Amino acid sequence: MTKPVQQANHEEHRMAFGAKDYLQFLIPSLIGVLLFVVPISVDGEFTIPVAILANFVEGLLSTSLPYIATALMVIATLLSLQAAVFKPAYIMNSPFLNKLFHVSWIWQVIRVFGTAFSICALFNIGPQAVQSENTGGLLLYDLIPVLFSVFLFAGLLLPLLLDFGLLELCGALFTKIMRPLFTLPGRSSIDCLASWLGDGTIGVLLTSKQYEDGFYTKREAAVIGTTFSVVSITFTIVIVSYLQLDAYFGSFYLTILLAGLACAFIMPRIPPLSLKADTRHSGENNGEESAPSDISPFKWGLYQAVQQAKKNQNYGETLKGGVQNVLDMWLGVLPVVMAIGTIALVIAEYTPVFELLGTPFVPILEVMQVPEAAEAAQTIVVGFADMFLPAIIGSGIESELTRFVIGCLSVTQLIYMSEVGGLLLGSKIPVSFLDLVIIFLLRTIISLPIIVMMAHLIF
Repeated sequence: MTKPVQQANHEEHRMAFGAKDYLQFLIPSLIGVLLFVVPISVDGEFTIPVAILANFVEGLLSTSLPYIATALMVIATLLSLQAAVFKPAYIMNSPFLNKLFHVSWIWQVIRVFGTAFSICALFNIGPQAVQSENTGGLLLYDLIPVLFSVFLFAGLLLPLLLDFGLLELCGALFTKIMRPLFTLPGRSSIDCLASWLGDGTIGVLLTSKQYEDGFYTKREAAVIGTTFSVVSITFTIVIVSYLQLDAYFGSFYLTILLAGLACAFIMPRIPPLSLKADTRHSGENNGEESAPSDISPFKWGLYQAVQQAKKNQNYGETLKGGVQNVLDMWLGVLPVVMAIGTIALVIAEYTPVFELLGTPFVPILEVMQVPEAAEAAQTIVVGFADMFLPAIIGSGIESELTRFVIGCLSVTQLIYMSEVGGLLLGSKIPVSFLDLVIIFLLRTIISLPIIVMMAHLIF
């Protein structure tokens, strides 16, 4: 008796929606799709409007952004220390400021180091290893300005994708694909698209926000953040050009897709991701609810979408939430990326650690008949520090086949500490540093045979 009554109630509510209710869902969601998902061609390159806006701000403030970012890190560090030592009422009694500044001791230390590294690189003081243009300088002048600009627009505009029903509709439509293939809810398809067409950082931000809001379990958030925050088409083009493989872009990207799909299918089913708990961040379950049997997935998704949109009619609150997103990312994430990224790059640049770690791959590459195996092996593990390092190290290798393997692998490994790894650790997504190391190695092991096989077919 309960189920027919429940279905009748759903149908009654659906029929009660007016044109205004549907527009409340459609207009913000369409704007969000146009900004984050629909690619447009600019100067012959495809990108998304949010990335164009971010690039505009980055160009406009190019000389100022390292100073602005350093100032933000100083503010974050000082207020975190104040919260830890003095516990002022204005921080402790504000849910937003408390969450942002009253952090555990390990994040205190990371923020202090990130700020110190940024000051060293900005004013060319302190150890050369920290301020070098290949370590702290690379992060402060190349990566941090990009993140600052992306965070600005992603933070302000993400509510258009998240809060007005689009993910509810996608969840209903794509669950039958995403669940059996990748053990994920249908709404995660939007995270993947936003990463693929825009930037992996946007995918991480989307996933973290959805996890905090109770839409993903710990396992789902960890899987999406480490598997579906894929490298954008734009950055893939940069890698291809740097390795002088422009003529093979189609084959290059097809290889990445095949290796990436294999990783996405296997990784959620093995540790450490399979061991993550299927519990939610806040205990609140806002996730999937199966559609009643007599309602199509589209109608059910549309019903849930309009219901979600009706909850967000206060645009002032939505804007306030967007501003808080921006501040959370600027003050909470930038110091983490600066700290972890600099340390990883210092290790890569000034120690033989990654070269030694790559040594076991030499016989493997030789068995796979990859030319210049010794030179290629040292690029395999260094990608954990920064995704661009393998291309830099491997650009001098003569064999096109080997450069192809290096380039494809650097993209499919996905976890690199100078950006995505730092973001994941700085977010609420439940992954540890050890998790990221294991995931990086597993993705390497899964991807390498597929990439080498494709390379031998192409060359």
